[in-house]
Amino acid sequence: MSIRQFVRGTVPWDSLEAVAREVADRYDQETVRVTFLETDNWLSTPCVVNDRWFVKVVSGQNALVHALFTGARNLGAFSSGREGFFEPFDGPVEMAEHELEATQKLRDIGVNAPEPVEAFEVDGLGVLVLEYLPEFRPLDDLPADAVERHAPELFGALATMHENGVAHGDLRGENVLVYEDDLYFIDATNVAGDGLEGARAYDLACALAALEPLVGAQTVVEVALDAYDTGDGSRTRADNAAALLDAQDFLSFVQIRPDHAFDAAALAGEIEKAASSRGDATR
Repeated sequence: MSIRQFVRGTVPWDSLEAVAREVADRYDQETVRVTFLETDNWLSTPCVVNDRWFVKVVSGQNALVHALFTGARNLGAFSSGREGFFEPFDGPVEMAEHELEATQKLRDIGVNAPEPVEAFEVDGLGVLVLEYLPEFRPLDDLPADAVERHAPELFGALATMHENGVAHGDLRGENVLVYEDDLYFIDATNVAGDGLEGARAYDLACALAALEPLVGAQTVVEVALDAYDTGDGSRTRADNAAALLDAQDFLSFVQIRPDHAFDAAALAGEIEKAASSRGDATR
């Protein structure tokens, strides 16, 4: 058993059967076919039902692990000289409800996300139901040239989120899905409204960290300088250079996460070079 499986825990089979029966009842399905997904998710048991619904089953242990992660992330934010901006949940049902709301909020501001269906409780478990995107691929599963082609779309989507008071809070390659050649964002976490400024910088740091191993530090910084924009001309390269300098403060924090492996020194060097060589921003 992997450490991730141990930490995530195992939902009892009878509870999973109860979830399947509830899904069948709610959506008038005479039979259900459940396919469990092997993913790197620490915080739920994900599955696909009848090739129509993506279902995440959240247990009490998942909620506890999320609370521990939240505390660790806030300590990381403090180490970067910022107030902690991650917020915990009261339990597994609240986790499912939050992701439902966060997914709807992304869609409301024009960012691609699977269509949210509902969140409910079964035997103390939180159950989230979303649209299933067939034949998707995680962004970090694509070849480098495809990742580079999609990188402007990723930074543009982040800019749209941030301009509308939304932060993702857990941006990784596996949380960005490519479906029909468009990017879809999943697994947004809970960020305090008064911590949005820090969360924006953290989102950018995570995006840089996710893409650097795939396309290189120079390329990802150059793309971010041009593409971290909502498309209305409201941001300049100087604005974006300043935003990247803020994100640089979080690179050492992101680097200690087990789900990111990147060259922080190379990224920091490219950010500093971009800012100083163009006179776009000052520390």
